[in-house]
Amino acid sequence: MNQKGAIAPLLIGIPLGLLIGVGLYTFGYAKGFAYMTDDPAACTNCHVMREQFDGWLKSSHQKVAVCNDCHTPPGLVGKYTVKAINGFNHSMAFTTGKFPDNIHITGRNQRVAKESCLKCHEEMTNEMNSSRRHGDDADCVSCHRNVGHAH
Repeated sequence: MNQKGAIAPLLIGIPLGLLIGVGLYTFGYAKGFAYMTDDPAACTNCHVMREQFDGWLKSSHQKVAVCNDCHTPPGLVGKYTVKAINGFNHSMAFTTGKFPDNIHITGRNQRVAKESCLKCHEEMTNEMNSSRRHGDDADCVSCHRNVGHAH
């Protein structure tokens, strides 16, 4: 076998092996399949989310909503796109050790949560928003900071 013939399997084998290894780690050890469900306990796979989960258990929303109801957009594509982006970002943060001690919601995730608030509480928020300037919707968490995650 010539040198070019020996390199071709490596160009396929190495990335394929890395992909299989990352997949086994993600969906085996790190319980990645749980992240695909609507089970709120899946959010505690990551130890830094324990405070948010415990806060949700104490909140009024615990009886009516799970994490995905507030933190993913409606529809299969939107929901799993957000979950994939967040899952990748969470994995990178833990792999590199670069995650904050205090969890902060990103701007994108804050917009998703706000849209969820406005959708579930549409009757109330439509009335509030009708008195505001165009495009200046209520920011629910400015007044209701701990509703979803009581502290």
